[in-house]
Amino acid sequence: MSSNKFVKICGSIILRSVATGQKQKWITVSRCISTTMSRTMLKDSPNAAVDKTLLNKYLDLPQPDNAIQARYIWIDGTGEGLRSKTRTLDFVPKHPSELPTWTYDGSSTYQAEGGNSDIFLYPIAIYNDPFRRGNNKLVLCDTYTSDKTPTKSNQRYKCNQAMEAVKDEEPWFGIEQEYTLLDFDGKPLGWPKNGFPGPQGPYYCGVGANKVIGREIVEAHYRACIYAGVKIAGTNAEVMPSQWEFQIGPCNGISAGDDLWIARFILHYVAEEYGVIVTLDPKPVDGHWNGAGAHTNFSTKPMRKDNGISEIEKAIDKLSKQHLRHIQAYDPRGGKDNERRLTGKCETSSIHDFSAGVANRNVSIRIPRGVAEDKKGYLEDRRPSSNCDPYSVCNALVRTCILNE
Repeated sequence: MSSNKFVKICGSIILRSVATGQKQKWITVSRCISTTMSRTMLKDSPNAAVDKTLLNKYLDLPQPDNAIQARYIWIDGTGEGLRSKTRTLDFVPKHPSELPTWTYDGSSTYQAEGGNSDIFLYPIAIYNDPFRRGNNKLVLCDTYTSDKTPTKSNQRYKCNQAMEAVKDEEPWFGIEQEYTLLDFDGKPLGWPKNGFPGPQGPYYCGVGANKVIGREIVEAHYRACIYAGVKIAGTNAEVMPSQWEFQIGPCNGISAGDDLWIARFILHYVAEEYGVIVTLDPKPVDGHWNGAGAHTNFSTKPMRKDNGISEIEKAIDKLSKQHLRHIQAYDPRGGKDNERRLTGKCETSSIHDFSAGVANRNVSIRIPRGVAEDKKGYLEDRRPSSNCDPYSVCNALVRTCILNE
């Protein structure tokens, strides 16, 4: 007769100690347990219930050199959603021009009618695939209609035209992407189901189980971006619990938008594996909780030279005269999303007024303290929403500050 002694967890396997006569041994009783996310917390998430380790034995299968998986990624008709599908190549692509164009069903992505639904994919950037690894690639694509004109959601087309026109100015961008992790019920990950966590204060850049939620996802995303070749500059926990930020840049010209879109795709993919939802909603929780933005740092070659502060001040003056234009460009709904966030509270400026200041986070444009002291550097536009299209933001900054449009 045997009696249970205790259990221990070894990876994803539970072992139970049993006594048989005078001997003790360990037996396997289950291999379905998550040591990274609570089953109770994610009980409604189908992805959280799937044993992801089973995939490894298939990914470990030898892959022929002439069978490369290329995942084509594009922006759908919402202007913020991402889609993807994969094709097999018989070579390892080195440049987007080597890759074939492709099509997809635009009637299923809010970009076409069923009677004329083919939308073209034009590869424009290649990244290493951190999920399939090896020679496999992530391929960022532009979208074009059947007559080869850009789709409405293809903001990259006009942005790239602007970047080509000002390339001698060497415009640099650094984008601070804030986002929030959600459980499957739509509430921020780890928040009480029938209440709220303690007030904001201890969570920003915090450490500790009572201050930080979802760090595993953040770390996995960070390393995956580095592997992919994304120019990710850093990451930190944000002011609201379950809210995080990563930074892209500094990037020259169009690559800022390219890298941010791929970083977003990688983030959604990583969170999917954990069974967690990522939202870029600029105000995911009503009330006195910080919203989420995509603060955009911007500079030109003259701004980075000695006494470049004068060029920064000129740019701010130009921006003050185009406030409405930028508000309309800074979220996918022409400013409607930002209305919920830019209230003048929770480290934001009012959506209705333009303002600027040194080391002030309650303004439209912030001049960092170090920039003011060095008298050169960059400005920070704090108005873009977390779900903005970075191509639209960078395009607006260049056209206002450099092309004087």
